[in-house]
This record gives sequence, structure tokens and C-alpha cells, in this order.
Amino acid sequence: MLKKMVFLGTGGTIAGTAAEASDNVGYTAAQLGVGQLLQAIPRLQQALGPHAFLAEQVVQVDSKDMGWAQWRVLAQRIQYHLAQPDVHSVVVTHGTDTLEETAFFLSRVLSKKLLAQKAVVLTCAMRPASSLAPDGPQNVLDAVAVAGSAEARGVLAVCAGTVHSARDVQKIHPYRLNAFDSGDAGPLAYVEEGRVRWLHACPDADAAADFPLKALAKDPWPRVEIITSYAGAAGAIVRALCADAAVQGIVVAATGNGTIHQDLEAALRVAQVQGVRIVRASRCAYGGIVAGVAEGDFPHSKGLPPVKARIALMLELMA
Repeated sequence: MLKKMVFLGTGGTIAGTAAEASDNVGYTAAQLGVGQLLQAIPRLQQALGPHAFLAEQVVQVDSKDMGWAQWRVLAQRIQYHLAQPDVHSVVVTHGTDTLEETAFFLSRVLSKKLLAQKAVVLTCAMRPASSLAPDGPQNVLDAVAVAGSAEARGVLAVCAGTVHSARDVQKIHPYRLNAFDSGDAGPLAYVEEGRVRWLHACPDADAAADFPLKALAKDPWPRVEIITSYAGAAGAIVRALCADAAVQGIVVAATGNGTIHQDLEAALRVAQVQGVRIVRASRCAYGGIVAGVAEGDFPHSKGLPPVKARIALMLELMA
């Protein structure tokens, strides 16, 4: 049976255009369909090798505007395709701004059984498709190489020839082509001239039970907000959030090893008594909170950065 590689488009810079080819900043994202993007890559069929391909436009947004509605339909479409016996893997073209959030979300909600057998690879671009030197086509070719690799499984991200896990990937630069990093964990692999050089095995899915995908149909999704602790931080923002009964959780991007300004912490304790779930994460780019202060009243995020800790808490509340 000829196995298919499915390409799902969501918009982003990779599908963006600008009035001038020299403009890599003043572009409009999400202007081209995924079919158009693939047609513009001459070596795509060669890179696919024995695989046929299917392209589907799932949503079309600037990834800064990615939200629950887009995540819901994307997860449903990926789950559908992964479940088809003639589908080998799925490649998702995505904007860079929220790629790390979408990747982590998908890794938590998609079937663990399917992710243990097949790969979902997110890729992107830092320059629009109209650029004099767009990086999107090469990123797609690299994603195809990874998706076709026998070692690939789970949710992965590929950018600038580097392969990251969904749990660890984070955007660390606003402009350069190599905009992503995996923190202390380091990358999983590099793509070199169409060949994947694996450094580490793809991580196993979390041991927790499968997320009930039907729960994504609920509206509205649990509202979880992120606040930051900093010098002079006050509790007013916490009190303002808690005035809205829809807020069910707050992730605090704490300083250092999970420390929180005393005024902010006092307001968070009141919120917790009122039934709002509080999770502390570190605002540091590397490392996670080490047990100690994390053993206090607010549970820590188990190494997740604030944006991913928010998704984890939201899904916990939802399920």
C-alpha cells in the first residue's frame, strides 16, 4: 500500500506575502494556501520518495491569533488522518509565534497510541513566501525528511534544520532564521542535506491516560491566565482577574526558582482560597523550578514554561 504524507495548512509567515520581495518584516501572514506553498517547492516529490501526499487547508490565520477554535479543528483533523491506515505521517505548516504552544497542545490531546507509531511534524518560516530568500521551502523539505524517518514519532517541530520535541521547543528570537531552541534538553536531531542525524530518541508520550478528545467540543474552554512576578509587582491584576468568574486558573511566571513578590503572592493566596487554581512556573528561559520553594502552597509546573503550563492546567480543568 502506498502510504500518504498529509500536509495540513494553518497560515502563518510561511504563507505570508509582502508588497516587495526585499521586505521580510512588513508582510501579511496567512495569504497563500498550503497547496500553493507545496507547488512552489520543486524538489518536494523527490523528497517524498515513496510517499504520495495530500494537502488540506485546516485554518488560515496569523499564528499570533491562534485560539481554541483553530486548535479544536486542527486536533480533530490530525487525529482523523493519523487513524487512517494509509497515512504515514502528518506535516503541519504553522506560524512561528505560537508554534511551541500548538505543538505542546497537540502532544497532550492526540491519541498516545497513534503518536507512538506515527509523527506529527510542525514547520514554519521566519520570512514570508514572497521573500527574495524564503526559508519556508527548505523547512518544509526538512520536515518531510523528518516525517519520513523511521525514528520519528510523536509531535515534533522542525525549523532551520533543527528538530525539537513538542515539550521543549520554544521561540527565542524575533527575527533570525534559527529562532527556536530546546533549552537544557537540546535538540533531538539535525537535518543535513535531506538526511536526519538523530542525537536522541523521540520522547515517549506522557504516561497519563489519553485526553478525551470529545472534551474539546465544550464551549467555552476553561479560562487560564498568565501573570508575571517582577520588582514592585502588585496584587491588583490578580484581584481584577478574579472579579471575572470565568477565570479558573492562573499561572504565575515567577522570578528565579519560583519566587513571587510578596504583594502578588498574597493576592494569589486569596485567589486560591476562592477556588482559582494557581501554578507557578519560572520566567527564566532555561531550567525549571527545583524542589524547595516549589513545595509551598502553589504547585510548580514540572519544568514547563508559563505558556505551556497554562495549556497543561487548561486541559486538566477541561478533562
